[in-house]
Formats: sequence, C-alpha cells, structure tokens
Amino acid sequence: MTHVSPAPAPKQPAADSGKTLYGGTGNRRITVRDIAAAKQRGEKWPMLTAYDAMTASVFDESGIPVMLVGDSMGNCHLGYESTVPVTMDEITLLSAAVVRGTKRALIVGDLPFGSYQEGPVQALRSATRLVKEAGVGAVKLEGGERSADQIELLVQSGIPVMAHIGLTPQSVNAYGGYPVQGRGEEAAQQLLRDAKAVQNAGAFAVVLELVPAELAAEVTRSLHIPTVGIGAGPDCDAQVLVWTDMAGMTSGRVPRFVKQYAQLREALGGAARAFAEDVVGGAYPAAEHSFH
Repeated sequence: MTHVSPAPAPKQPAADSGKTLYGGTGNRRITVRDIAAAKQRGEKWPMLTAYDAMTASVFDESGIPVMLVGDSMGNCHLGYESTVPVTMDEITLLSAAVVRGTKRALIVGDLPFGSYQEGPVQALRSATRLVKEAGVGAVKLEGGERSADQIELLVQSGIPVMAHIGLTPQSVNAYGGYPVQGRGEEAAQQLLRDAKAVQNAGAFAVVLELVPAELAAEVTRSLHIPTVGIGAGPDCDAQVLVWTDMAGMTSGRVPRFVKQYAQLREALGGAARAFAEDVVGGAYPAAEHSFH
C-alpha cells in the first residue's frame, strides 16, 4: 500500500509582533512603529471594532493587531440611529473596557462628534482624556484638510492619530445619508488632497470609507502611511469591519461591502430559545446543576 504524506500545513506568520501584525505573538502592544513597518514590507492587516472587554479578548487571542473602539457603538451597541449622539463619556468607558480585555492589540479610540470640531485645543483635551482615562494607544478623527490642524497638534503632543476620510458618518446630516465619496474628477481630487493633508499633518494611518476601489488604490500608492479600507476595494493596506456586521449579529440589510463570516445573531437566538424551553419544561436546572 502506497503511503501518502499529508499535505503540509499552511505557513503561519512568524511569532514575533515586530515582524508581523496579524497572527504574531509578543509581550508588548502593537505600536504605530509596527504599523509603519508593515507598510514598508507590504503586509496587509485586519482591523475590527470592539466595544467590550470580553469580545476584545477574543479578537486579541485571534491575532487581530488593531482594534477600533468606534463611534459605530452608537448604531450597534447603544441603540442610537446614528453615530452623532455618542458622547466622550461613552467612548471613554468602553475604550477602557477594551484596553483591559486585551494584551497585544493597538487600541484606537474614536473622537465622537462635537469633541474636536471646535479646533485643535478641544481635540487635544478630548484625545488626552482617552489616552489618560481609557489607556488607548491612538485616537481616530474624521476629516481631511478641515481636520489637519487638530491632527498636527495631537501628534506634536505625543498622541498618535488615525485619520478618516471619504464617507465620514458623523456628517450624515450634511450628506443626507451614506453616499459613496470621491466619484467624479473634482471629488476625487479633493479626496487626494485630504489624504495628503492628513499625512502631512502626521497621521500614522488613514481610513478610506465608501470610496471607489480605483481611487482608493491611487490614494494607497500615493501615501507612505497605510490606508485602511471599509468599502474601498481590495488595494488598501488594511481592511476594517464593524464586528457585529462581520459576525452576523446585525439584523436586516447590511452594507454591500460587508462579508459575514458567521451568523451569531441566529446562533445566540437559538441558544436563548433553548434555555427558555428548558426552564419552562423543567429540564433546567437538572441535578448536575444543583447543590445539595
């Protein structure tokens, strides 16, 4: 009988957080220097949102190198209709929980609507709170050229900044919805100017949201900082999803760019119904669940 050797296991990333972002291990946090090094060596990396310690610990153990405590918590965690009502108190509380639940990932805290638009001094006050009270390693804010002064002061003050251009959800009322950004020559040139502005101001990365794939690829080629895509095609340096979308917790229609990797809403609902039926039928708690 001929012996057939098993196929070799897929090659895993080196277990060194300084050499790889996804899948690496180490006894220190990922830093913005690691993010810059990944851009230089052409490594793509994943980012997920997180809003609590337990979920964040799962993602951390799974090797996710960067987590965003996003103001998307307004829609998927706090029950708001948009991100606009989210407060600094809410972001700070949940950012601290995510930091406590993780050991390796770089935690980025969002600056919510109204916490930085007044100018650089307000932005510094808000960002300082997230760094001091929550322990985040970086902050994120929306806007390109219009937010360059805020980014510059934060970076000069020692706070790493992830910028966010394209569709900026905090401006939902101005947009009248969530349209794709950067279509047409004038809009594309403005997006490129925004990208260069945040890079020149010192941002260590920039999120591109709802941007045509070809334009996102052009922006990625033109920058020396990494781009993080969400609905921006495959050529960005990194990709981010809201975790409840990614895991199938979101009910109803999800955005076109979302790929669901599980159906947790269905699984959780099934578990809840099974528990309820056991209680109603007297099957739970059984003898093995009781003390004597």
